[in-house]
Amino acid sequence: MASLLEQLRQMTVVVADTGDIQAIEKFTPRDATTNPSLITAAAQMPQYQAIVDDTLLKAKADAGSGASDKDIANLAFKNLAVAFGHKILGIIPGRVSTEVDARLSYDTEATLTTARDIIAQYGELGITPDRVLIKIASTWEGIKAAEILEKEGIHCNLTLLFGIHQAIACAEAGITLISPFVGRILDWYKKDTGRDDYPATEDPGVVSVTEIYNYYKKFGYSTEVMGASFRSLGEITELAGCDLLTISPQLLANLDGTQADLPRKLDPAKAESMEIKKLSMDEATFRSMHKSDRMATDKLDEGIKGFSKALESLENLLATRLTELTQSDSTASKARDDQFDLFKAYDLDGDGFITREEWLGTDAAFDALDLDHDGKLSSAEIVAGLGPAFEVA
Repeated sequence: MASLLEQLRQMTVVVADTGDIQAIEKFTPRDATTNPSLITAAAQMPQYQAIVDDTLLKAKADAGSGASDKDIANLAFKNLAVAFGHKILGIIPGRVSTEVDARLSYDTEATLTTARDIIAQYGELGITPDRVLIKIASTWEGIKAAEILEKEGIHCNLTLLFGIHQAIACAEAGITLISPFVGRILDWYKKDTGRDDYPATEDPGVVSVTEIYNYYKKFGYSTEVMGASFRSLGEITELAGCDLLTISPQLLANLDGTQADLPRKLDPAKAESMEIKKLSMDEATFRSMHKSDRMATDKLDEGIKGFSKALESLENLLATRLTELTQSDSTASKARDDQFDLFKAYDLDGDGFITREEWLGTDAAFDALDLDHDGKLSSAEIVAGLGPAFEVA
């Protein structure tokens, strides 16, 4: 019998949720997606040090003599995201998602400027716009920026999407793809209700993505649905048939190693015959629905803060590495001592562990670091995954 992964690929495009090029080579997904947390983890791996160093030195040259290390690191992040994306596109046949700075999530004009710059950088490397998705948070401002970009031929992936109002606004704006977060929705409901577990068929994240998928297919929207942020195989198998699913290397390995029958759960033909009310989404309706949806409000805000924090972590890491490349040994040693302490920044309650809620970064990065799979990160796991520079003092 074929593995679950083989069967899933017959009905759904499988996307690797990782910046680890070796993992992408192993599982050969059609598409891939990256973000600051994933790039931070990959940048700590020795096999990618040359990419990081070359990008940093180029950013220093481009920034000019008056730029601070922090300014250079910010420029280097943009360049590094493209450098990793370019490397990934040499492996996969499809598209790579490259993220706009999450700190710009409520600034339409700044999002537009950054997105156009990312596409221009890819263009200089010979990559055409059809192979890149610009990843933007699903705020009203982000959706409006994406609507303009789509009209310019720049395709977008709207992330941090938790509510049907966000999904409808994206569809009406002509967005190429959305990434509703299955596992994070489940996390919120478990915490809010005190319920320990949900069967996959009742999982609130699965229910949400199913609702969005059926709505899109019922009314003929071209926007693709890519389920993201999975906690279990059950969540994935319940969404078999979704347009795309972005899955961490750990769960890809589990799918690949499991042999069982995989029936199709989402089907456009079935959706067309369903009784579904069509809604029209203007800004007032969007903001009203968002305000009344506690889960979507909480998780969007939390996600933007988490991605922003992950970006700050990466920038500090890059600034320290730049000092090591360009300064004396004593100066570099001091920079390592002074650098951003990832563990303390995420351990919000100071109990010596980072829970998934405290982490706030990407689920794929958390899962990769959680070596004993107990749902929390110890200092030892952080050090093992990201290197001794992140050890608690």
